[in-house]
Amino acid sequence: MNDDRNHSSLLVPPSTQDHIQGVLSAKVVLVMYGDYQCSRSANVYKLIKVLDRELSASLGEDYLCFIFRHFPQAQIHPHAQRAAQAAESAATQGQFWLMSDTLFNHQQKLENGYLVEYANDLGLDIPQFLKDLPKQVHVDRINEDIEGGIQSGVTTTPALFINGIRYIGHWNTMELMAAMIAASH
Repeated sequence: MNDDRNHSSLLVPPSTQDHIQGVLSAKVVLVMYGDYQCSRSANVYKLIKVLDRELSASLGEDYLCFIFRHFPQAQIHPHAQRAAQAAESAATQGQFWLMSDTLFNHQQKLENGYLVEYANDLGLDIPQFLKDLPKQVHVDRINEDIEGGIQSGVTTTPALFINGIRYIGHWNTMELMAAMIAASH
């Protein structure tokens, strides 16, 4: 087995276990490894959301499948791991994407009190949320995402894979859109 850490392929294929917007059979499957406290992750996440709306409107709902995987960099972002746990707790209540939007929009405020406030604003079951966080019930899921990212050569965030191939272009609308359209042909 080749243990090349510089490869550019996604080694953990997208599945129904992932957090998915769209359908896995889409022409373009975009996997993002992100960190809720990383400003570049927030910018790319927001860019993808805009592109998703544009592509869905012009090319159809089944054109893009967006998958988010956790890659908290705890050594430089002390609140990223807990934020990922909050997102996973929200996921169990069907609110993963709304919590992710909130976390990226408020990434300067990711301490525990704010996480509870965000959960409350989303209408989550707060007693359940408060049980989940301290027990770290979702840490295995987050660690699986991290391990999959490491296997695929991810060392920092954000990291994108378009149809299984690492995206190494610039983080702007035109280049990312062009890469996705090229991947769909």
